[in-house]
Formats: sequence, structure tokens, C-alpha cells
Amino acid sequence: MRELEEQFRDELVVVGVHSGKFITERETARIADAAKRLGVDHPVVNDRQFRVWRSYAVRAWPTIVVIDPRGYVLGQHAGEFTADAVASALREIIAGAGDTLVRATRPHPSAEKADGRALRYPGKVAVDGERIAIADSGNDRVIVATLTRRDAARVDMVLGSTRGWRDGADPLFDYPQGVLFAGDELLVADAGNHSVRAVDLRSRTTRTIAGTGRQLRTRADLAAGALSSPWDLARAGDRVAIAMAGNHRVYMLDRKAGRAVPFAGSGAEELADGPLLSAALAQPMGICAVGERLYFADSESSAIRWADADASGAVGTVVGTGLFDFGDVDGGGDVVRLQHPQSVIAMGDGRLLVADSYNDALKWVDPATRRATTWVRGLHEPSGLARGDGVVYVADTDSHRVVAIDEETRALTPLALDWTAADAAGR
Repeated sequence: MRELEEQFRDELVVVGVHSGKFITERETARIADAAKRLGVDHPVVNDRQFRVWRSYAVRAWPTIVVIDPRGYVLGQHAGEFTADAVASALREIIAGAGDTLVRATRPHPSAEKADGRALRYPGKVAVDGERIAIADSGNDRVIVATLTRRDAARVDMVLGSTRGWRDGADPLFDYPQGVLFAGDELLVADAGNHSVRAVDLRSRTTRTIAGTGRQLRTRADLAAGALSSPWDLARAGDRVAIAMAGNHRVYMLDRKAGRAVPFAGSGAEELADGPLLSAALAQPMGICAVGERLYFADSESSAIRWADADASGAVGTVVGTGLFDFGDVDGGGDVVRLQHPQSVIAMGDGRLLVADSYNDALKWVDPATRRATTWVRGLHEPSGLARGDGVVYVADTDSHRVVAIDEETRALTPLALDWTAADAAGR
């Protein structure tokens, strides 16, 4: 829609209608946060009771409805679409509208950014020894810092300054998410640019290692190596596993071959177990590796699932039962209900820690017993987790902060960032 709004600035009015599936998505304040986070500038209706949805006979997310200047519905399309496919129809409508079309130039919206030292909707976080990386998603940048104590870090490097796609010594990102330390490199799931980037931490230069900068839509895009909203990264032996939220799959990136390919998921949006490429996933947004198995947060099915790291393996489910089965229920097996989890990490004792994002909580999930237990509440849509030395670092997205939680006491402390070194270096 952003492409169409730019292309038809004087003729097209976009009104978003948000008919939220999840209970949390029906709260107006949450919708406003999401609009700011994603850079949505057009008005959005909170259709919490699905009245607009029913009045237009909508059956699927997303659905686009085209209405002419007189208020008549000219067409409707359910499912993903490209700007090019809609643009030709809009040109015909505009050409035939005549005097019924009122043209009014709209000013370019000004991005609502926080001051340079404040985080804005951080999405993911990674820790490697004393090194910590933060995907400062709302500011379209990545921060690399050194932990000086458990709850404080010195900012060494700031990568990105405004939304864009550029490699080199002055890189640009678009809503970066998953970050992963790999020796002297930092890998970044650059979700808005549909690519995976590699930052050389010594030379401070960035290059694209997978993706084309455009979302995978067509066969030509597929042949060119395009990706679709990579959201998180995990090391899987000498490969990198990618939670590919945009097309409901897990990919594997072979660094030597320089190409990412589907590894698990058929592309259908559903919760269905089975052989790797036959199973159906639903918007995986967090992933980690434990031995020969990958665990991922299957966000749209509110599930925690696993995939064997061997290509002959399968996909299974730890907790979660379907696309429309969600809630906030601890317990065991199919009783458990999460609500749109977005991150999962291994804790070393066989358990997983899950960011149960729409329940504003962190929960333990034991793959062996299929039991889930709440650990911490009081967060605000936590989306990223990383483990340090006796501390869990949380990207507390809608609170615009990273917090450090002591594993023994559960004491929660906001991570203090010291910008002195970065300011002196002009980064």
C-alpha cells in the first residue's frame, strides 16, 4: 500500500480497517502503537466487532476493496497482492472519474522518531559474551554495544539512520529484526528490505548476503533469490536458520553457497505437522537451535513448534493447536494457550523461554513434558529474547526499551545505554 500511496498521492485515499483476530489486537492503543511502529500514516479504523468486515463480505486477511469517488465498490481482492497489479486498475478508475474526483495534494508525512539516544520499538536482541546487539526497529537501525555490567552497556556502533537499503560503510535498514553474532560479523534479518545483511564488526561495513531488497511475490522474484520478511536468525551448525514470517516457512542460509532456500513449511498458512517441506507453518517470528532440532515461535497459530535440522526430518508441535486457538493458559499439552508469541530461546536445562508477546509475559515451555508456566509479567509486547550470564535480555517493544531480568530473582531492570563513545565517534 505504501507504494500505491506514493504513486497516487493526489488521487488515492487509503483507509485501513483493522479487524483483529487476537484479543490484544482489538485494543485501540495497541493498534495505534502498531501503526506508529510500522510507519502507517493513513487513518485506521478499529473494527473490533467485525462490522465493517461483515458489511463488505470479507473472508480473509488481507482483503483490499476499491471504491470509486461516488462510493461504489468496483472490486475486491482477498490475499496478498502487488502494487503493480493494482496500479493499472487505479489508472483506469482515475481516467474515467472526471469531475467526480477531487484532487488534493497531501503533504508528505513526517516520521515520528524518538531522539537519537532513545530506542523506538526495539524488535530483537542478541548477546555474545560482553557484546550485545539491539535491533532498534522503529528507528531503522542496529545498535552494537559492550556490556559494562548486567544492566548497562556502552554503545560502540550505530548502523543505519533512516529507512532505506544501502550497503557499505554507511548502511541503511528498513525495520530490522533478528540479530545474530557470527564471529567478527553481525547478521541482521532486515525484515522491511526482505534481506539478510552481514556487518563486518572490524571494518564496520555492511553487505547483503541473501535477498534482493524486494519481497518475494513472483516466480521471477524466486529465481532472483528474493525473500519475504525474514524475522529471526539462529545458528544451525555451519548454516543459519531463518524464520521467514512473510511466507510461513523456515529457510536455511548456506553462507558458502550464498543462498537461502526453503527448509521447512509448504508455504500454506496453517498448523499441520509432517515432513519438513509438507508441514504447514503460520508466520514464524522467532527461532533458536538446540542440538539437532530447531524450535520456533509460530506466531499466527500461537504455537511453539520444532523442526529437525536434518533435511530428512519433520516438523512437530510442542504447544498450540490451531490458527484460532489462543489465550493465556498455563498447564500441559493441548490445554496450553499462548497469544502470538514472537521469540523463543534455549535456557540450557532443556526448557525454552518464550516471549508470549500479546499476553505481555515470558513463559517457560518444556518440550519434554509439553508444560507451560508463566515466569514474568508486566512487560509490553516483548518481542525479542537473549540470554547473558545469569540474565535474560528482553526487547520490550512497546515500552521502547531493553530490560535485563535476573534469572534467580526475576528482578527487572531497564538496560542503561551509555552513548558517550558513539557520540565521540560520530556514530
